[in-house]
Amino acid sequence: MKKIILGLLVIIPLVFVVLVAVAPVKTGQWVYDKSMSAEATIYGFSEQEIPIGDMALSVYRNSSNLGSDKPTLLMLHGYSAEKAVWLRFAKHFSDDFNIIIPDMAGHGKTGFDASWDFTGPAQAARLVALLDRLQIQQTHVIGNSMGGFIAAHFARNYPERTITATLVDPAGVSSPIPSVMGEMLAKGDNPFQVSSREDFDSFYNMTMAKPPFVPDFVKAGVAERYQARKDELSAIFEDFHGKDPLDNQLSDISVPVLIMWGAKDELIHVSSAKVWDAGLPNSEVKVWSDIGHMPMVEIPQESATVYRDFLTRMAN
Repeated sequence: MKKIILGLLVIIPLVFVVLVAVAPVKTGQWVYDKSMSAEATIYGFSEQEIPIGDMALSVYRNSSNLGSDKPTLLMLHGYSAEKAVWLRFAKHFSDDFNIIIPDMAGHGKTGFDASWDFTGPAQAARLVALLDRLQIQQTHVIGNSMGGFIAAHFARNYPERTITATLVDPAGVSSPIPSVMGEMLAKGDNPFQVSSREDFDSFYNMTMAKPPFVPDFVKAGVAERYQARKDELSAIFEDFHGKDPLDNQLSDISVPVLIMWGAKDELIHVSSAKVWDAGLPNSEVKVWSDIGHMPMVEIPQESATVYRDFLTRMAN
């Protein structure tokens, strides 16, 4: 038996090396999927499909608090991302909160349908349907980028369902200073439209200033998925980008709001934080000087500490 185990310890890595060499893209996708699933399990999250009418949202929920009366955190990913981006942040709250992390319409395992409405208000309405289905009356909502845009619409349109809103590098208002992406879009170049590995690498480098380590063959697998989803992502972008802006509606958001931003954000310029803060009746701002567009991925523990402090103070 000992010889068999030792033999496997030699063979398995060799087989993996061969797979990476022969089929790096498919192997990278398999490793990404399995590692995200493993992380979710380790952190105590299970995956569910929740029907809400015209679709079924794929969500992560922390298994230990299903059906509990603990306060709810609803975490919303950004455009082109998926629910797994919140895992390393969410694990810091799994003991004290009922956590719901959906794949938004058009993303992840929720899938895409060209007939769906991808605007901010429509996405916010789906979250109400999700909460209704789960018999949850109120929630803290936190969203990144497009997710922050949706979270703001949720807080504005459904204040009775919102305890607090936290916006992490959110879209939704005019930026006093154009971002790198803003300058590219003005020239007709959308970095989210990935047609090659080179396009993906350029885009990926814009998303974070301090990205976590990801093996190159895994990046290759993710890059291929972006290419395969190019038309779908284009349809989603056209449906929500630049639509339903909140510049003149911020005063309608009455709940406490925390704004978190990375000063090195190349997708949405940090100068937008001042617009949000000036227009919101009850807000506070946290900016990290050396972080990019996704603080919850780049510095999950530190950003979670800031968020927990906000939730604690708002509860008192």
